[in-house]
Amino acid sequence: MNSTQLKLLSKLCLILGFVSIVGSIVIWYTTGGQAIETQAHGERFGIFVGLWAPTFFILSNRFDRYSEKTA
Repeated sequence: MNSTQLKLLSKLCLILGFVSIVGSIVIWYTTGGQAIETQAHGERFGIFVGLWAPTFFILSNRFDRYSEKTA
């Protein structure tokens, strides 16, 4: 991969990290219901999606570093 592709991939991962945070909050509040089991499922699923954010941020950082090395 060349430097331009790595920069693009870095930016994409950064955006996906923020989308994961927003998506987690949206899932947390919208996936609910009256039953306790349904509310618990929504909370767990929101946390699961929120845990993707650090991975995307780390990948973004790594791709950015690799792009600087190849430049």
